Amino acid sequence: MSEPKGRSTEASACMSEICITCSDRAVEVRVLRLLEDQMAVVEGGAGEETVSVALVSAGVGDTILVHAREAIAVVGASGAGARP
Repeated sequence: MSEPKGRSTEASACMSEICITCSDRAVEVRVLRLLEDQMAVVEGGAGEETVSVALVSAGVGDTILVHAREAIAVVGASGAGARP
């Protein structure tokens, strides 16, 4: 399957702090605790929030990048509480 004309695979990936799909920003947060069903409680300066960590291997203390309540990357691993 080929890419649509004028678009590349690199252009469709979120590589900056603003998502090119919806113009929303991803936010760095710290994982406070892991919950069931691949969810986590995180803190990012605006209070605690529950987000999905289904797409990443994050542990307690890790800094993750979250977009639309979904963790999309681990940007700072603490090494203390990573999931197996």
